[in-house]
Amino acid sequence: MSNAKEVRPFGIRDKVGYMFGDLANDFSFIFASTYVMVFYTKIMGISTAMVGTMFLIARCIDAFTDIGMGRIVDSSKPTKNGRIRPWILRMCGFVALASFLMYQSFLVNAPYGAKVAYMFVTYILWGSIFYTSINIPYGSMASVISSEPKDRSSLSVFRSVGGTFAGILIGVMAPSLVYYTDEAGNQVVSAGRISLVAGAFSVIAVICYLLCYFMTTERVEYVPKTTEKKSVGATLKSLLTNRALLGMIVSAVLLLLASLMGQGINVYLFADYFKNTSALSIFSLLMLPCVILMAMFSTKLATRFGKKECGVAGMAASAVLYLIMGILHIQNVWAFVVGAFFAMLGMYFFQTQCWALVTDVIDDVEVQTGSRDDGTIYGIYSFSRKIGQAIAGGLSGWALGWIGYDSLAAGQTQEVANGIYNLSTFFPAVIYLLCALALQFIYPLSKKRVDSNVAELQKRANAQKNA
Repeated sequence: MSNAKEVRPFGIRDKVGYMFGDLANDFSFIFASTYVMVFYTKIMGISTAMVGTMFLIARCIDAFTDIGMGRIVDSSKPTKNGRIRPWILRMCGFVALASFLMYQSFLVNAPYGAKVAYMFVTYILWGSIFYTSINIPYGSMASVISSEPKDRSSLSVFRSVGGTFAGILIGVMAPSLVYYTDEAGNQVVSAGRISLVAGAFSVIAVICYLLCYFMTTERVEYVPKTTEKKSVGATLKSLLTNRALLGMIVSAVLLLLASLMGQGINVYLFADYFKNTSALSIFSLLMLPCVILMAMFSTKLATRFGKKECGVAGMAASAVLYLIMGILHIQNVWAFVVGAFFAMLGMYFFQTQCWALVTDVIDDVEVQTGSRDDGTIYGIYSFSRKIGQAIAGGLSGWALGWIGYDSLAAGQTQEVANGIYNLSTFFPAVIYLLCALALQFIYPLSKKRVDSNVAELQKRANAQKNA
């Protein structure tokens, strides 16, 4: 009992520390999502088809490494610094180094096969091995930093804030650092600069990982499994038939589809429908005030009414507002920007809280099975999100083809422009509605059930101590 008294109470230090963890992740992940294909194609001269093939192979490998790392985390034994948290310290240097190595151009004049081999090795080493080895423990950590639903909601919000800040910093800083203007006025990617930027971001990522490690504390005590250890196959079969996990995955993948599809289509919306690309920058910055507003209110709302309940209301509200915008067929770009701001608020509520659903699912599985599988559950969730990202990555291109978009034309016909507008409004309206329905009818963890699970696990933990 004396050890328990020494544990620092949960507070702002944990929230900010956890936020730094997502900042660290995204200094390599968002930068890679934005620039790794640019580097491979424009600097290394590798075909887009080969890069796409590599991405597909990497996602297949992720199916094993994400869940495998989850099992490793679940098998980790407690140390004086925690059970899951030490993985941040162990792996932060490796993921940063692997990220830096992806952007080295010393093989630019080498045979094509050598360049492709280097691309495959460094990208898979970074994304499928080292990034996975730190992201799975990081995501699993939220369930052991605190057992309180309110605290977990706060961690989810701060994680979302961290990701948003990283996205804005990279979006604002990287283009001016990576590109230069040649004598003809063209924007050209600099091999040396992109390598330096990758190195700087890797160093910043390590600093943020260390801040995450030293500012957070594990408080949920590890209870050894009393049931017989299951095989990987039996564990996966049990988890993949769990309604709460399936509901969370369906709703999260739907959210990703709508969000990433929107990001891809909005570039064409402002260029070809509104013919005002300068407004796109302001529109892109809207996510910051949206996330800030949700950071201020979402935890209080989730604590009072429940994460599921507020998520359903938020996604339904966003669906209705996007539907209205689609029907109105707004012509004025600034009216659209204002409408989109309010339409995104409900969506951003769920986005800031979706990470907290993972911890609720982990608790629910433990109550039902007696087995706590933090890492495995987060590994399955992480892999499902990657599949959603892969689908969404191609969806915007396919959708533009369906409406007749001509990439070689200087301008699009009015019919195509209207099709782009419809994609940017009716598509999110439908997907957000489906997300609300998935939360309502598939995901079973209401506020009452979440609170009941927390009480049951606390009761079991107390009984274990007194045994």
